[in-house]
Amino acid sequence: MRVGIAVSGVGDEDVQFVVEAERLGADTVWVAEAWGHDAFTPLAYLAARTSRIRLATGIAQLGARTPALLAMSAMSMQALSGGRFLLGLGTSGPQVMEGWHGVRFGSPLAMTRETVAILRTVTAGERLTHEGTVYRLPLPDSAGRAIRSTAPPTPVPVYLAAMGPRNLELTGELAEGWLANAFVLETAEVFLGPLAEGAARAGRTVADLDVVVPVGVEFTDDEEEAARRHARGYAFTIGAMGTRGQNFYNAAFARQGYGEDVRAVQELWLAGRREEAGDRVPVDLGRRTNLLGPPDVVAERIARYRAAGVGTLQAKLTGSLDERLTTLATLLDLCATPAATDRS
Repeated sequence: MRVGIAVSGVGDEDVQFVVEAERLGADTVWVAEAWGHDAFTPLAYLAARTSRIRLATGIAQLGARTPALLAMSAMSMQALSGGRFLLGLGTSGPQVMEGWHGVRFGSPLAMTRETVAILRTVTAGERLTHEGTVYRLPLPDSAGRAIRSTAPPTPVPVYLAAMGPRNLELTGELAEGWLANAFVLETAEVFLGPLAEGAARAGRTVADLDVVVPVGVEFTDDEEEAARRHARGYAFTIGAMGTRGQNFYNAAFARQGYGEDVRAVQELWLAGRREEAGDRVPVDLGRRTNLLGPPDVVAERIARYRAAGVGTLQAKLTGSLDERLTTLATLLDLCATPAATDRS
């Protein structure tokens, strides 16, 4: 199983961590963007400081750039990195898109499908025309022309962050990889079922996709305390990452049996009772969405991820540089050595 790392990518210690993580054997570094730094600029810098590790946006926000600009940036990254770039995309949410970017959040599914289609056209070196509901290129009744990129054809793997059933089907149909946020092993079929349906439409299976699961990783003898702490961290996600009626994380957790819990957490958060909101998050969410405990416990969990078809664990590590590197080294060893449950 491959191991990726997630960083903000803009600090000296983050850069040092990526360089050392590459030396240890990490497969991928993921840089996100929200409403601070962008994802592409740090990755371009990391491309110059590394030679093997793959470089991924995790995620670039759909709608923040035109599809053609996304394609241009992706092709530039592919050229600068010697073919090591992965384009992770996601729709973000209405609060960010409409409040920060000034882009209407009306048709996220159509925007995803059409953006990927335009990306494929541009990166294949074809003349860009597109007749969609979100994008029409060239613009009708305009001086626009159907243009072909001056850059050479440059394949770019696309990874989609999807949680809803229809977006999961779209991911299975179109993408090279899936960023599996809110993924709980015990209810994996909630995600894998729609993903498989979409893949079947394209004549393939989920095994043809790189399933990437983000996980916090912490080796500790006090698994219960760590699970509670990580669970509390979900209070912001459940309470603030969306509106009362539209929060993709909450919908995903509800489909996995946590509907009553997320509604209660959200109401507490929106009422300003944030400590209580943290206390109300089920400890199981902290335990089941992360790798916590002694190495043997974590190894068993890794075996279950592998059996479910997960190809990459995106490790979210905290602590000092030395602590993060020590945790990463242990995780890499566990992922490289099949557990007894794998061999049986």
